[in-house]
Amino acid sequence: MKFLSIEPFVPSGSNFEGSKQLFQELGFKINWDDGNFVGFERDGCKFILQSYDNIEFAQNLMLSVRVSNVEEFWKDVTEKQLPEKFGVRLGLPTKQPYGKEVILIDIAGVCWHFIE
Repeated sequence: MKFLSIEPFVPSGSNFEGSKQLFQELGFKINWDDGNFVGFERDGCKFILQSYDNIEFAQNLMLSVRVSNVEEFWKDVTEKQLPEKFGVRLGLPTKQPYGKEVILIDIAGVCWHFIE
């Protein structure tokens, strides 16, 4: 028996539709949508966006996503002007002991660590 994947449930915050749009702009595709939950995937990375607004929970949730090129990710997000469009916060590429990373705080307040 093997574990095959892990797909966290991520809160959308108060703007479920805006969160769906943000993740599509980040290149995630919708695999399924039942109205209150949406299955997203990009390059085999999956998560479930849920229509759930609990700021305390969201601001204490952090996710780590491995990417092949942090600079390219940062450039893509910046060129698409996602911080301006969605009010998300985007850090600069920063060297950490575990690799180079860019932090994105999404609409709900979840901290996404994109790490090379």
